[in-house]
Amino acid sequence: MFTPTLRKLIKELTKLPGIGEKTAQRLAFHMLLAKQDGKKLAQAILEMIEKTGYCEICQNFAESNICEVCRDPSRDTSLLCVVEEAKDILAIESSQSYRGLYHVLHGRFSPFQKKNGEEMSLESLIKRIREGKIEEVILATNPTLEGDGTAHYISKVLEPLNVKISRIGRGVSWGLQISYANKASLADALASRQPIYHGSKDMKEKKVISND
Repeated sequence: MFTPTLRKLIKELTKLPGIGEKTAQRLAFHMLLAKQDGKKLAQAILEMIEKTGYCEICQNFAESNICEVCRDPSRDTSLLCVVEEAKDILAIESSQSYRGLYHVLHGRFSPFQKKNGEEMSLESLIKRIREGKIEEVILATNPTLEGDGTAHYISKVLEPLNVKISRIGRGVSWGLQISYANKASLADALASRQPIYHGSKDMKEKKVISND
């Protein structure tokens, strides 16, 4: 029989992604037997929760008002990579192929669940682009139905802002989350990104000619 506190810990551990009942039991017993490790883990979790907030610029996780990436003077401020989740930044950074800035949506457009752009951090994204420093927005949402829908939705919203909009290209397989892609695939996807046009490019050129 498990003690009440041990049962409670096991129950909470099973709520974590990828942690089943048996794994939760092993982790709980390890922390119970190695008490010092358990205390350090508990302290680290509490410290992370108390100190971590959101960057006021890019919405990434940060322990101050501005995250490390936004504070880095060596970053290319003309490039802005838009991702669904903060963990996607870690994956892209590991590819060592991108030195621009980021913007985290903390969500995605889902027509099936009737979610819309209000649940994503689009207002702050639009504000950043209107400041005039961003020359290209790279939509690095996941190559899934919802990810493609989110990229299309954002590209339509940003279209009037006179900024180049591109979508990550080949390299990341359909249905695979960005955070699980390998370094080489992400580097290839960023290098082969394609511009997004709403309507044909020829039609846009004809409109320009007719206006002249």
